[in-house]
Amino acid sequence: MLDKLNIVKQRFDEVSDLIIQPDIITDQKRYVQLNKEYKDLKNLVDKRSEYMTLTDNMKEAEEIIADGSDPEMLEMAKMQLDEAKAALPILEEEIKLMLIPKDPEDAKNVVVEIRAGTGGDEASIFAGDLYRMYTKYCESKGWRTSTIDFSEGTSGGFKEVQFEVTGEDVYGTLKFEAGVHRVQRVPQTETQGRVHTSAATVMVLPEAEEFDVQIEPKDVRIDFFCSSGPGGQSVNTTYSAVRLTHVPTGLVAQCQDQKSQHKNKEKAFKVLRSRLYDLELAKKQEEDAAKRSSQVSSGDRSAKIRTYNYPQGRVTDHRIGLTLYDLQNIINGDVQKIIDELMLVENTEKMKEASEIF
Repeated sequence: MLDKLNIVKQRFDEVSDLIIQPDIITDQKRYVQLNKEYKDLKNLVDKRSEYMTLTDNMKEAEEIIADGSDPEMLEMAKMQLDEAKAALPILEEEIKLMLIPKDPEDAKNVVVEIRAGTGGDEASIFAGDLYRMYTKYCESKGWRTSTIDFSEGTSGGFKEVQFEVTGEDVYGTLKFEAGVHRVQRVPQTETQGRVHTSAATVMVLPEAEEFDVQIEPKDVRIDFFCSSGPGGQSVNTTYSAVRLTHVPTGLVAQCQDQKSQHKNKEKAFKVLRSRLYDLELAKKQEEDAAKRSSQVSSGDRSAKIRTYNYPQGRVTDHRIGLTLYDLQNIINGDVQKIIDELMLVENTEKMKEASEIF
């Protein structure tokens, strides 16, 4: 393992030198890539230092025990050796996981789309609940959210809502939330007290930079229109809202959240780039899913992934068969406990795949 960590240290020193070179600083794409690599390698180099300290402590303790001339030192050395032996396997597992090549998408920011599915007004209300759940979760992570576009439901919630999330390793965390979410509860409009089932679809698109996706201006039709508010009334009389249509694929992206036409256009292009990027990524994920048995990282965006059952107060994630009786906390943003379990399953699978390199 130390040989692999020494190679990492060597690359870390190279990258440290590269990111201060003037020609690299002026090349934005290269500079961003190298900065990301520097940060990832720095974590491994820190673990290498821990690993070397631990193995040095073991070696020193073994030498003192072998000598055996100082009874006081002998006792301390035995304790040091026991502590190091207990800590080493845990550290080795952490390092093995860190040595598995990371998905480059994981570090990206995302555009989240929530769409009400089957269930009429209740589905829109549920889409609003999911929006609130994710914005609260993002807030707890220190991530910033910004609404891009929305269409309100007639009885509350959203028929559709899009928002941007920026922060650290956002896609690597939120990608597990993509799929169909189902709710079972008595709707507000139900007089007989019957439990209804409604659904909403969550899409998590990695945010594409301009250098990730090239869009030809001739391929995009741009329409401007007045922003609308609740009930369809016009928010302002200027044509500040922007709708983009990518002619070759038929993909549409729009933004009406900003007062400035320029800012709306910028945000709409960000969404369009992310959708085009996601199309390519979906193909790759389907190929990867064919190789993997895990449902967690499958490319099927239409799969039912989770059920929120209000009468029983439970949330079930169908991909890993996880059931938690903590619905109120989860719907109020405490999603991390589910994501941790999903990450554990995916990481275990990655470890199996990569076991031959160790």
